[in-house]
Formats: sequence, structure tokens, C-alpha cells
Amino acid sequence: MALVDPSVPSPRAGAEMESASGRSHLGANAPPLIEMRGIERVYQMGDNVVRALAGVDLTIERGASIAIMGTSGSGKSTMMNILGCLDQPTKGSYFLDGRDVSRLSRAELAAVRGRMIGFVFQSFNLLSRTTAFENVEMPLLYQGLSASVRRKRANEALARVGLQNRGDHTPNQLSGGQQQRVAIARALVCEAPIIMADEPTGNLDTKTSYEVMAILQGLVAQGITVVLVTHEHDIAAYARRVVTLRDGLMVDDRTQTPVIAGGNMAADAAAATAAAGAHP
Repeated sequence: MALVDPSVPSPRAGAEMESASGRSHLGANAPPLIEMRGIERVYQMGDNVVRALAGVDLTIERGASIAIMGTSGSGKSTMMNILGCLDQPTKGSYFLDGRDVSRLSRAELAAVRGRMIGFVFQSFNLLSRTTAFENVEMPLLYQGLSASVRRKRANEALARVGLQNRGDHTPNQLSGGQQQRVAIARALVCEAPIIMADEPTGNLDTKTSYEVMAILQGLVAQGITVVLVTHEHDIAAYARRVVTLRDGLMVDDRTQTPVIAGGNMAADAAAATAAAGAHP
């Protein structure tokens, strides 16, 4: 049975309320959370010039769930690096919560990442010799918080992903799905409004993938913006919006009724497969 975390509101309720949750306490006049204008990224590789992104416009509202899709070489990884303030565009503007971050220094970008963005990766990126609690706590060490505050927030983050009783386990004592849940807790611990998930189910079996998607949908229900990078149509089916890149250009941008990750894995699989088949 897929994980249903009692501390996370119903994903179904989140899907129904997503557009409302996108309107934060800042009010209806608040700027979009993410706004990219004419983004280009050019790499010089020897004598060759590679245009990884060739003029992309993208707006993402608060509390949205969006999947970014594309084959290898489409530009989706470059897009995520820029969205995540890990790279800067060659040309264009990127407004994050109303601030143009496209020309910030490395130190300024690092500060923005720590405040605004939590990351979840395919390979989990956990430190193997530290416990789940210590892995989750680690981002807080760079914020100068007291030990008691770090302990409280790390325990709360683990509870949000259903691992409140696994904090003393090291990664090799956890299943792949549990390791990814630790990674999600680490992304949540700084209370960032954005979670960027790069192929978060790529190393997981089908059942565990649906459990992870249930958690991510639950976060959207809480008003967190989830940006999912994937090449799998059945995983993209869990997002309300799907953007497709090809050769550095956005070739499709559509909204959909997302598949709701629930307790019936077979039903989830059938619905996701049907949704994927509708959009080859």
C-alpha cells in the first residue's frame, strides 16, 4: 500500500485547491514565484557552440506542480540548473519571488538557494556514514541555528515524510524509498517554498515511486511549489502542468488533471499509464 502520511494533507484536496494555494498570503498582486524571460544558455565546447536553451519564457505560480520533460539533450537539465540557481543564463532574465537573480554573484546565489529552494535528486545524495537525522539537519548547520532549533526542525521534517522512527538509521540501513524520503525531508528542513526534484523516482521500483509521488503531492497541498524534472510520462502524470523541451526550445506547455497518488497502487499505475498514453 502506498504511503499515506497523516501529517500531510490529502493530495486530492491539494489538487483541487492548487490554484488557490498559489495565491499566497502576499495577496493577488504578488509577483509569480518564478518568471523566466528569454532565457538562453550557450556553452563553448572547443570550436563548437552549444545552445542548451534558445530563448525560453516560463512563469510558475506559487503552490504549483509542474513537470519538465524532454529527451537527453533537450535542455531540461540546463533549465533545472538555472531554475535552481546552480547556473546562470547567458542571456535573459530570471525573476525568483520578484527578484532578478540572473546576474547575482555565486555567494548571492548560494544564499538564495538556501532560503528559497530544496533539492531532491535521483541518487539521493545522502552522506553514507551519518544518520538520517544528521543528513536532514545538515543544511541547518550553515544557517547558524541553535542545536535545539536544528533538532526540532529536523525531527519535524522526518515526521512529515513518515520517518520519525528512523532518524538514527544510516542510509545503508534504509530502503531506497526510505532514503529518498530522507532526501525530501532534507529539502524541506529549511522551509523553502520550492522543491526541485530531478528524476526523484529514477532509482526506485514502481510501488516506491508512487509512494514518493504521494508525498510530493501532499507538499503541493500545503502550498509548496514542486518542480519535477523527468523523462517518464507516467510520473509527469502526477503534475498539474507539463512543459516539454526539445533542442533548447519549449515545444509544449499544457495543463492536465493530475493522477492522484493514493492507496491503490494498481489503480495509480493504470491511471498514470493511461495519462501517459494520451500524451506520447
